[in-house]
Amino acid sequence: MGAVTSSMAAKFAFFPPNPPSYTVVADESNWKMRLPDVAERENVDVLKLPTKRGNEIVAVYIKNPLATLTLLYSHGNAADLGQLYELFSELSIHLRVNLMGYDYSGYGQSSGKPSEQNTYADIEAAYRCLEETYGVKEEDVILYGQSVGSGPTLDLASRLSKLRAVVLHSPILSGLRVMYPVKRTYWFDIYKNIDKILLVKCPVLVIHGTADDVVDCSHGKQLWELCIEKYEPLWIRGGNHCDLELYPEYIRHLKKFISAIEKSVHLRNGSGLKTDHLENPRNSTDCRDRSRSSTDQREKYRPSIDWRDKPRASTDRREKSRASTDRREKSRKSVDHAEKANYNTDPPEKPRNSIDRFGEMMRSVGLCNIDCFKPTGAAV
Repeated sequence: MGAVTSSMAAKFAFFPPNPPSYTVVADESNWKMRLPDVAERENVDVLKLPTKRGNEIVAVYIKNPLATLTLLYSHGNAADLGQLYELFSELSIHLRVNLMGYDYSGYGQSSGKPSEQNTYADIEAAYRCLEETYGVKEEDVILYGQSVGSGPTLDLASRLSKLRAVVLHSPILSGLRVMYPVKRTYWFDIYKNIDKILLVKCPVLVIHGTADDVVDCSHGKQLWELCIEKYEPLWIRGGNHCDLELYPEYIRHLKKFISAIEKSVHLRNGSGLKTDHLENPRNSTDCRDRSRSSTDQREKYRPSIDWRDKPRASTDRREKSRASTDRREKSRKSVDHAEKANYNTDPPEKPRNSIDRFGEMMRSVGLCNIDCFKPTGAAV
């Protein structure tokens, strides 16, 4: 049954760039791998990683001397490392993180064919490399999943009890739900994020564009509602599926999130990872990220509380609603007010020409991850 699911996914869900946007060569002087098609940097390692399913995937590891955290980035569909290389470099610089990005099996110069199960093995190989080669601890890792990349991200996050945090960028509830508003999960569905999000124990940031015509913003909102540990989400007004990096609030909000995660105190106990002093979850954020007098105070942390053992009163109703048969429908009521407040604002801020060089860099990449989950001939 699992093989059938993977076969279906491979048939209509994966569109690796053809031809790949980069090549990999070995430097004869030191036998290190390099990408001759992109700007070479001394702080970047190019790797080939074996997966447990017999494939070999290409990955890049970008070192930042100021970093205390490491971001493991699972990209969206119809893109590969060559196209994302500059974005990864910019994120590493501006967020002050080490960053590992990788190509799924069958993408770029990675061997094999793309499938749901292969992507799970791919992210495991990248994570294992961080642990074994670079000595990164689980509690210092942030998993970042964009679009289809939210699938392997949440699959791994659901199995790591000490993970530091998760970022979901234009995520999907599941493959089938992108096409049809089904109310239940079917065996043949792929990337069942709606079920796996309930198993994630660390803080989760959700970013989604309100004008996303590929994966409706309701996917991101429902995933946020189901999170156990919520962080203030970012609903980018007017943002579509593959242009969120162009909006100034995107990088500002990510910086704010990383800063909060860096300052959080993590204590190991019998129940796993405890996060103290993380920001209270809010129903929404002003997508234009206006400066407020209370901004600095929000960055300061609240009195210590064990989020796992003692959920806050503000989330009790959502926790109880998940236990009911119709949990997802009921949970929407808890954010109705926030959505109305969020939509009854002034016209959305259009993406600017640049934000810390992001605008110009993203235009030069020409990245668009829109071919996911719809049947052949109707790209998403």
